[in-house]
Amino acid sequence: MADGLNDARATRVADLLSDFRALQHNIASVTCDPPHPDDFYTEGYAALRQCSVDGQHVLNVAADTRVPTGRGGQAEQEKAELTQVLLDSFSRRHEAQKICMRQSAAMRWVAYRDGVLQGMRPDPSHVPALVSCDQALRAELATITDENIYNLMRNSDFTMGRWTDEDPSLRNVQRWLRSRR
Repeated sequence: MADGLNDARATRVADLLSDFRALQHNIASVTCDPPHPDDFYTEGYAALRQCSVDGQHVLNVAADTRVPTGRGGQAEQEKAELTQVLLDSFSRRHEAQKICMRQSAAMRWVAYRDGVLQGMRPDPSHVPALVSCDQALRAELATITDENIYNLMRNSDFTMGRWTDEDPSLRNVQRWLRSRR
């Protein structure tokens, strides 16, 4: 029996895909190469490169096209398909948001490091401040967890008045992400 929510499901999927597209655009727009080749292996630039790789991966990973057969006619089949696409789009947006937050942390690291160096190359007098910069990056990256991202996005969706009644659980999102690594 149809539940009459397929339009809400379709709208939710469209919103998630729109969010994902905007996040992907942000990820792709960030330069991850340092201005000086000696800085290539520094923590912040390594994090930026990893974000670029991760962003490309979440974009390229194949969608799960295996959809359970709905019982009860066309509306039930649409419900089954939309539920599957909802998990896929929700999980992609989740991962893209996590990448953007890691990227933002790395960009703050670049700005802090540039402020420490003030256009000069690193020398022994910069070491304490640069170590502090690296520690701040590590600490910030450690706070970017699946649980924090999930809660942040749920709050954002709620604030925007989006329909979230059938959003996947954090556990299902993590399962989706693990299956595509």
